[in-house]
Amino acid sequence: MQAWRVHTPGEPREAMRLEEVPEPVPGEGEVKLRVLAANVNFPDALLVRGQYQIRPPLPFTPGVEICGETEDGRRVIANPSLPHGGFAEYVTAPARALLPAPDTLDDAEAAALHIGYQTGWFGLHRRARLQAGETLLVHAAAGGVGSAAVQLGKAAGATVIGVVGGKAKARTAEELGCDLVIDRTSEDLVARVKEFTAGRGADVVYDPVGGDAYTASAKCVAFEGRIVVVGFASGTIPAPALNHALVKNYSVLGLHWGLYAIKEPASIGACHAELTRLAAEGAIKPLVSERVPLAGAADAVQRLADGTTTGRLVVVPALTRTPAPAPAPDGGAR
Repeated sequence: MQAWRVHTPGEPREAMRLEEVPEPVPGEGEVKLRVLAANVNFPDALLVRGQYQIRPPLPFTPGVEICGETEDGRRVIANPSLPHGGFAEYVTAPARALLPAPDTLDDAEAAALHIGYQTGWFGLHRRARLQAGETLLVHAAAGGVGSAAVQLGKAAGATVIGVVGGKAKARTAEELGCDLVIDRTSEDLVARVKEFTAGRGADVVYDPVGGDAYTASAKCVAFEGRIVVVGFASGTIPAPALNHALVKNYSVLGLHWGLYAIKEPASIGACHAELTRLAAEGAIKPLVSERVPLAGAADAVQRLADGTTTGRLVVVPALTRTPAPAPAPDGGAR
């Protein structure tokens, strides 16, 4: 089978190699799945760079989230067992952790439903206790993680402010249904939030970015507001001033979604049932901006790492690149 492998950590375009390798053999409690679609996540870029908290043995195949097919034909969502990640034609995954792919979503959408939406649901509902009528501010609202939080916030009855970087991403956030879109590259984020909320600020801030985004969040969070720290896509881990949290009376909440699978495994399935219901109702739908063939996986991971993408890039092994048209026999126009 074909699989992308990393032999030495580095930038995805240089470090990932498409190779012919044997199909993986399931271990105890695992199943083999045919990959129907593999969602590209920021942790994939960190894995390739050797910067993720988990460091699989080299060589390994990245790809932490897929929609796959079991040997008996069931369509499922799974987190592959590293080092046999999802940017391949086949993977292995823990049998007990398989989730049914919603019938209302295609393969690429189903592959993008799991990590981003579970993180959003646990962040907004378990950690921040978001209430209908509250104001939710989402950083990187046009990205894969942010777009999921926007949809979940709207489904919960919140007023959603989306923060993006650039006009193209602003259009995407508007199409997602944000009540206010702020382009941080050309607008004063803090001033716009305070103006929009009549000086109150945002009740909940969803921050997968860190760095300057967190600094701005602390300046515009409401009384008894909650800042949910999801990740540090900016590459800068902020150092919160706890005296500031005390004076303004807000909370800083960390979210490590993977811990729920360890501490409360049943909560993952319950959340998936809720996400499946919301998808069936049309309240949420993964924003798949591009479906790429297996041969384009390294480029897709690099573009995500560079911050140039919107929505989700999903690798679909069954896709093939369309060959360029051959020149006309006489060399002229056809």
